[in-house]
Amino acid sequence: MTSEYEIKKEICEIGRRIYNKGMVAANDGNISVKLNDNEFLCTPTGVSKGFMTPDYICKVDKEGKVIQANGNFKPSSEIKMHMRVYKERPDVVSVVHAHPMYATGFAIAGIPLTQPIMPEAVISLGCVPIAEYGTPSTEEIPDAVSKYLPYYDAVLLENHGALTYADSLLAAYHKMESVEFYAQLLFIAKQIGGPKELSDAQVQRLYEIRRQFGMTGKHPADLCQNKKDGKASCYGCNGKGHQGADANELVSEITKRVIEQLGLK
Repeated sequence: MTSEYEIKKEICEIGRRIYNKGMVAANDGNISVKLNDNEFLCTPTGVSKGFMTPDYICKVDKEGKVIQANGNFKPSSEIKMHMRVYKERPDVVSVVHAHPMYATGFAIAGIPLTQPIMPEAVISLGCVPIAEYGTPSTEEIPDAVSKYLPYYDAVLLENHGALTYADSLLAAYHKMESVEFYAQLLFIAKQIGGPKELSDAQVQRLYEIRRQFGMTGKHPADLCQNKKDGKASCYGCNGKGHQGADANELVSEITKRVIEQLGLK
């Protein structure tokens, strides 16, 4: 089992990566990791993520209240956003928030990353919607992000940045890299004549590949194909993820949203 100190070191390393890649400036961005149902490690506010050491990292409870913090360090001012992700996505172990240049540019322009332009992005991310603007450090951002959490593993924050989350810190960081790479490629393609999108058949084939890989997280491909066709659930999903609501209605609604955002209707 990885020690708490080792996790703190990993948070610092990811902080250096996002800083060195220009995904944050000055003291921007924040990172958190779930230790258990009531203990979370997070980066402090007002500190450059590129120059942290393990003693900078704070520990908070599920309400975002401080359990342990050294010196004058205080938890990230965006901890409410992180806690909302953990509350509504029990599968998530880590959350990364940054301001990657191209992805944030799309968020500022009000353009979601929904065009299927490359296999890797379709398989790893699916669509990346934009959560409505909220004032930082308030409940407005968690409330805006909340409705996207059941269906996506990455969200752009209107006029703010990007948010990614996954079942490990490295996976959450990799999703942030993927979001930025996707946004940069889409931006470039728009400058040289416009992107040539993958067809619906090609997208569905990539979804099938994702299912075969058994990748974790939420994604349009994770919808049980049997349920989608009105049949009994397959042994691999058994309707999991649809508890508390009618599965067929959820499938119909999510499929509708995906088709609309991919521009396939």
